[in-house]
Amino acid sequence: MAAAKKPASQANPFAFDATKMFGDFDPTKLMGEFDPKKFMGDFQKAFSEYKIPGVDGNVIIESQKKNVEALAQANKVALEGMQAVFKRQAEILGQAMEEMQSTFKDLSSTGEPQDKVAQQTDLVKDAVEKALSNMRELAEMAGKSNTEAFDTIHTRFTESLDEVKDQVLKLKK
Repeated sequence: MAAAKKPASQANPFAFDATKMFGDFDPTKLMGEFDPKKFMGDFQKAFSEYKIPGVDGNVIIESQKKNVEALAQANKVALEGMQAVFKRQAEILGQAMEEMQSTFKDLSSTGEPQDKVAQQTDLVKDAVEKALSNMRELAEMAGKSNTEAFDTIHTRFTESLDEVKDQVLKLKK
């Protein structure tokens, strides 16, 4: 069953729209404009003008192509991770605002002062525990994304060094 949409007069005034977080700047567009194939075509054209005796230029070009592809993949993973963290932050903020409205309603009801103090203490305790849990969740999300991006670059860097070593040893023969 679909939830009924609230009329504008009842809409949450604290609602957060993640699409407006960066204003006119769109990091996904920036990454979308990077074309590894075009970059490698330009690199290959520039590199083809230089000949190094005993070195297969195609091997170097292929190695650089793999480097650019790994960097593009790492950037994609990092960007997707950043988007997921921002989306989750927006969800958390929206939930917090709704809970705050509910809390204000509960606290405005009549009752004994001692009961109100006890209720406020429980609310503060719950809010702090939830905030710490949310912080942990966001940190884990960001950490996972960063680790994936780093692993992509690290793996390619190691492969690239092995390729350089192989080329140098071929020059020795």
